[in-house]
Amino acid sequence: MALTSATLPVSDFSNITIAQLKQNVEDIILKGQSFLDELKTVPNTIEAQMDTINNLDELSNQIDGTWGVLSHLNSVMSNAETREAYQAVLPQLSQFLTQIGQHTVLYQTYQTLHDSEAFKQLSEAQQSAIRLSLDNFKRSGVALEGEKKKRFADISARLSQLSSNFSNHVLDATQAYVKPLTDAELKGLPDSAVELLKQYGQQHQLEQAVATLEFPSYIAILTYAEDRALREALYKAYCTKASDQGSDPALDNTAIIEEILQLRQEKSELLGFKNFAEFSIAEKMAPDAKTVHEFLLDLAEHAKKPASEEIEALKNIAAKDGITQIQPWDATYYSEKLKQQLFNLSQEELKPYFPAPKVLQGLFSIIKQLYKVEIIERKAPVWHKDVQYFEIEDQGQVIAGFYFDLYARQGKRGGAWMNGARSRMQTSNGLQKPICYMVCNFTPPVADQPALITHDEVTTLFHEFGHGLHHMLTEVDNICVAGVNGVAWDAVELPSQFMEFWTWDKSSLDQLTGHISTKETLPQNLLDALLNARFFQSGMQTLRQIEFALFDLSIHMQDKALNAQEVQQILNELRAKISVLPTVSYNRFQHSFNHIFAGGYAAGYYSYKWAEVLASDAFERFEQEGLFNQTTGQAFRSAILAVGGKNDALDAFIQFRGREPKIDALLRHQGWTETTASA
Repeated sequence: MALTSATLPVSDFSNITIAQLKQNVEDIILKGQSFLDELKTVPNTIEAQMDTINNLDELSNQIDGTWGVLSHLNSVMSNAETREAYQAVLPQLSQFLTQIGQHTVLYQTYQTLHDSEAFKQLSEAQQSAIRLSLDNFKRSGVALEGEKKKRFADISARLSQLSSNFSNHVLDATQAYVKPLTDAELKGLPDSAVELLKQYGQQHQLEQAVATLEFPSYIAILTYAEDRALREALYKAYCTKASDQGSDPALDNTAIIEEILQLRQEKSELLGFKNFAEFSIAEKMAPDAKTVHEFLLDLAEHAKKPASEEIEALKNIAAKDGITQIQPWDATYYSEKLKQQLFNLSQEELKPYFPAPKVLQGLFSIIKQLYKVEIIERKAPVWHKDVQYFEIEDQGQVIAGFYFDLYARQGKRGGAWMNGARSRMQTSNGLQKPICYMVCNFTPPVADQPALITHDEVTTLFHEFGHGLHHMLTEVDNICVAGVNGVAWDAVELPSQFMEFWTWDKSSLDQLTGHISTKETLPQNLLDALLNARFFQSGMQTLRQIEFALFDLSIHMQDKALNAQEVQQILNELRAKISVLPTVSYNRFQHSFNHIFAGGYAAGYYSYKWAEVLASDAFERFEQEGLFNQTTGQAFRSAILAVGGKNDALDAFIQFRGREPKIDALLRHQGWTETTASA
């Protein structure tokens, strides 16, 4: 059936030129500069004050529609032209946004409106947006004077550039690595993985399979390659990329890490905070860094016993191959062997049951059952042939749109994420409906077959779609607090982690699976094996996430900026306390930790675990009332997804759950307690 065209206005990716995008961003900045320059005094009427705020919102929306597209393309279709344009505009935009945050008259306009009687007559969303904006002004250094104010602006601009450089180094180091493989080195790899590696070889104009550091290639080799030396070579290349241990000194992120930490510390002190962790957590749901630290240590205590048992089981199976000391490059390989032995479960055996089109169909069916919305694929210009565009309809009305860019390829940043393309807001032309990008790096289609994805990748897809729903199902019309905007960072992972639970339910899996050849759903023996393996190595996986979170928190809780040696020392000490897996001296994980050095998770990586408590507790209500109970689904939609940043994150949770969050459900969902869901 032919696709109908997009109903919502979408970006014309087929005709966009990078030069034009760059020009559009620069034009918006000039327009915004004029707006700031003309604002000499606080407008003297409520109407004029609201006009000023609305004009700023419109400006923010236009930046999303220009810079947002350029930034997106730089992440998913990176090349010399795109990167050059991005790098050229970045300092201009950073300087302009800092100017907004430090504009005294603009700040006073918000404050005047906030302090007036008219403020009480504004909508809840408008009030929340103004309060949030006032806080952002203070965090942008509006109250600083003279040299301190200028220094703060310079730091902000430099940090933007350093984050971009960090990310570029990681991408370039990832894509620079190509290792041709012999037939002997391919031993143990399933046919589908061999075909994938040959496909990577063709992309590099080689007639043989190659190993790359793209995640589908890396994980296939670490999971299946019998050649231990090959696994070690890949592991070493992967965990030393963009570091002093890597192959290209020009891509070493050591100096960038040091400068980022130094500037974050200075920025925090300028605003009266002792350290960056204190500065970061001040705007989050958690009360303070000490509480977060104790929360992580407490969770680590719960995970240690199961993790210790899990590593012993791994050592025992490796010992059968004569390995007396298990190494990091052995862990994934023997984990797969152990999983097959314990549960008769192989990811490779599962994959034919998860063709990407069937998984998407099942996902959309589940969303319909939960939230009474239809998801329809539509024809729209896209940036790559593999990208698809869809729209969400509620009672026959289109309310949002989204793009799926699901597969790994050259020029695409690793990982998975959701970004807003545009937010819901009332504009001068009427209601603008939200659109977002959802990006993953799944194993791409091989030959003429649709992509076959692992259950882990299905879980990732549901995670990102949870973020997407948070952006798209908002009912807030103010851009500052619509969707994920204005939501406390340690609560923003609630909808995403919440969605993952449906990938572990039999009725969901019946909808998500259909064998590539026979079309049959997951047979009972594989379903039982998958569900029985749900808690496999949950202790080790939890400790790994806690290690990352404690590392992030620890390097930002210091009262002085650390150098590279001190950063490494903290990581080493944490591993000695937390990890049950051995590590190696050359491991430079931190040099490619994009989340905290090139993303928004600095002193906030703990958010994944913090929000997991919320997600588990929220899901427990569905366990009590029915996983596809539409009344419960609508309650979650209205209390959590619809409100965006309009409501305080804790208040929103209490609205849905009827009480404050408890950790009990998380411990049960990790398989560490025998308690059951009860009202």
